[in-house]
Amino acid sequence: MARWLESVWEHSDLSMVPRADRLFGPYRQYEPDLITSRPLSTSLEGNRAATVAERAVRELATGPGAQALEGLSRFLLRSEAIASSLIEGIAPSPQQVALAELAQDEDVRGFSDQARLVANNITVLRRAGEDLASADSITVEDIEALHRALLPDESHSGLRRVQNRIGGSNWHPLSADFVPPPPELVPSLMADLVEYMNGSAHAPLVQASIVHAQFETIHPFTDGNGRVGRALIHTVLTRRGLTPSAILPVSLVLATSRNRYVEGLTAYRYAASPDSSAAAAAVTSWLEVFLQAATVAAEQAGQFVGQVVELRAEWEAKLAEHRAAQGRRETPRADSATSRILRSLPEVPILTTRTAQRRLEVSFPAARAALEELADAGILARRSVERGTTGYTATDIFSLVTHAERRLASTRWDTRASAPNRPVPVPPDL
Repeated sequence: MARWLESVWEHSDLSMVPRADRLFGPYRQYEPDLITSRPLSTSLEGNRAATVAERAVRELATGPGAQALEGLSRFLLRSEAIASSLIEGIAPSPQQVALAELAQDEDVRGFSDQARLVANNITVLRRAGEDLASADSITVEDIEALHRALLPDESHSGLRRVQNRIGGSNWHPLSADFVPPPPELVPSLMADLVEYMNGSAHAPLVQASIVHAQFETIHPFTDGNGRVGRALIHTVLTRRGLTPSAILPVSLVLATSRNRYVEGLTAYRYAASPDSSAAAAAVTSWLEVFLQAATVAAEQAGQFVGQVVELRAEWEAKLAEHRAAQGRRETPRADSATSRILRSLPEVPILTTRTAQRRLEVSFPAARAALEELADAGILARRSVERGTTGYTATDIFSLVTHAERRLASTRWDTRASAPNRPVPVPPDL
C-alpha cells in the first residue's frame, strides 16, 4: 500500500552546515505502490480524453506533413538540451544550432560555443532515445545508461544510494516540497517500472503518463531525473508505435504549464490501498493533466505542420516561376536532386554541397547545381560557413521553428497573449 514513511532528520556533522540550517525534526518520505500490480480504472471522461488525445497524435504522426515533424522534433530537443547544459539567458537560435550540428560532420564556422554545446546534447538525446525505443526489452541498466548519456559529467552515476529531495534547503529535508522513497527501495521500484514499460497493459499515452509520474516519484538518481523522465515519455510512445520518434512536444507543454504539472504529480502520490477509490482518483487526476498536455502538444505540432505545408506550396510556386522565366519545364522531375532537396528542407534546413552530395548520393556538380537553382529561385539563402564553403539555408523554416518554440513556451500558446516563460530564441524578425 502506498504510504508516507515517518522519519527523523539529524545532522551527522554540523561543522559545514550554516547556523540557520542546523535543524532537526520529523519529515516524511513517500513509498509508492508497485504499478505492475496496481489496478487502473478511469472514468468515462478520462477514457474519452485518452481517445481524443491518441487520435490527435496518430493523425499527426501519419499525416502528409509527418516528415516535417522530424525536423521540428530535432529543434524542439534544443529546449531539453538547454536545460541539460545549464545555459542561461537567451537560447541560441535554431540556425546557430543547425550550423553546430553540421559542424559535427563538416568543417564549418559561424556559431557560438553555446550552440555547439546544445547541438552535442541534442545528438546525445536523440541517440539515447533511439537505442531505448528499439531495444527488445528495457532494463534498469538501460535507463542508467540513458542517465549517463544525458549527464556525462555527473559524478554520482547509477541508482542513488542516498536520500534526495525536491525543493527546500540543500542541508536538510525538513522544508522539502517532496521527499522520494528511501534509497533501499529504489532498485525494486525501478525493476517494477521497467517491467511495466515492457508490457502493454494500457493505451500508449496512458502508459507514458504512468511511467513518467512513477519515475519522477521514485526519483532514482541524485540529479537529472527530470531530463530522464521526459525522455522516457518519448521512449514509450515510440516503442508502442504511436509516434515514429520524439515528434510530440508534450514535455515542453508540461514545462510551460508547470504549476498544473506539479499539482498533477502531487495528486498522483496517494496514501491508500491500490484498489481504493482514493488511489483511482489520484491516478485519474494526473492522467487528466498529462492527456490535456498531449492534446495541446498535438494541436501545436499540427499547427506547425500546416504552416510547413503552406510554405512548401510557396516554394513550389517560386521554383516554377523561376524555371518558367528560364524557358524550362516548371516542375522538375520527382527524382531530381532539386526536387529531393526541396522535399527534405523541413528536416534539413541547412546544407552544403558536400552534405547534399552525401545525403542524395549524387555527384558533387549535381548537388551544387540543385542548391544553386533553389538559391536563385529565392528558396535558399547563401552564406559562408567556412573559407571557400557556401552554406545554403532555408531561412523560412528557421523562422517557423522559432515561432513554434516561442508559442510552446507561452502559457496561452500564443506569444501575443502571453510572453514565453522560459529561455527561447528571440523572434527572427528582431
